Amino acid sequence: MATTEPDDLGDDLQQGLFSHLIELRSRLLKAVACVLLVLVALVPFANRLYSELAAPLVARLPQGAHLIATEVASPFITPLKLAFYAALFISMPVILYQLWAFISPGLYKHEKRLARPLLVASLLLFYCGCAFAYFLVLPAAFRFLTAVTPAGVEMMTDITHYLDFVMLMFFAFGLCFEVPVAVVILAAVGIVDIAKLRNVRRYAIVAAFAVAALITPPDITSMVLLAIPMCLLYELGILAVRWLLPKKAAD
Repeated sequence: MATTEPDDLGDDLQQGLFSHLIELRSRLLKAVACVLLVLVALVPFANRLYSELAAPLVARLPQGAHLIATEVASPFITPLKLAFYAALFISMPVILYQLWAFISPGLYKHEKRLARPLLVASLLLFYCGCAFAYFLVLPAAFRFLTAVTPAGVEMMTDITHYLDFVMLMFFAFGLCFEVPVAVVILAAVGIVDIAKLRNVRRYAIVAAFAVAALITPPDITSMVLLAIPMCLLYELGILAVRWLLPKKAAD
C-alpha cells in the first residue's frame, strides 16, 4: 500500500499556498485596474463632479456666499480626490466580484446560497444609504446650518473640508443602511433568532436614535431622517431572516 511522505505533503501544501497567492494577486490587480480605468475616465469631469456634490450646500448658502479654497493646491487636488472616491464607488461591484471569485471555491453550497444575496444586498443598501444622504439628509442639514448662522458671520466653507464632511456622511449612512445584512449574519451564526430579534425591538429603536444623534449634524430633522429608516431596515432584516434562514426561523 502506497504511503505519502511528509516531504510530499509539505510540497503539496506549499504549491497550494503559492497558487492561492498567485490567484489573490491576479484578483487584486484586476480590481485595481478597474479603479484606475474608471478614475482616468472621470478625471476630465472632476470639476463638474465637485459642482454636483456641492449643489446641496451651494443652493442654500446666503446670497453672496460661496465655497472657498484655503490652500494653494486645493482647487486641483480636491476634485481629483472626489474623482478617486467616485471611481471606488463605481468600481465596487467589480471589486466585490473579484473578492467573491477568490473565496467562493472554499465555501459550502449552503454558504454560497446565503452569501450571494448578502453581497448583492450589502452593495445595494450602501448605495441607497449614500443616495439617501445626498438627496434628503444633506439638504435638510445645510438648511438648518445656514439658518442658525449667527448674525454678522458669513458662511464660507472650504472645499476640502466640505468634501471630507460629505464623504464621512456617505460612509456613515451607507454603513447604517447595512442593518438588514448585519441582522441576517447574526442570525446565521446563531447569536440571535427570530424571537430574540422581536424581543429586543424596543432596544433596537433606542439604539437607532442614539446612533443617528451621534453621526448626523446637530438638527432633529437629520436625526429622524436616519433613525426611522434604520428602524424600518431592522424590520426588513427580520423578514430577511425568515426568508434566507427558514429552518432557523422555524426553530
